[in-house]
Amino acid sequence: MTAETDELERLRRENTYLKQRCAQLDRDVIDLNSQVTRLAEQLDRTHARRAAATPDPLSGGQ
Repeated sequence: MTAETDELERLRRENTYLKQRCAQLDRDVIDLNSQVTRLAEQLDRTHARRAAATPDPLSGGQ
């Protein structure tokens, strides 16, 4: 019965580790999503500034 007890304990430790790892990966995904959102907003602002600074060649303004 010791082998079964040892295996059960090993499985409990592995389960605990996997739960902690999953939680860490969830936090990592949230952090990465925040970074993607921030960079997308920064890119949008950059494009908006560039569009505002560049005259439209089709506007006919001379």
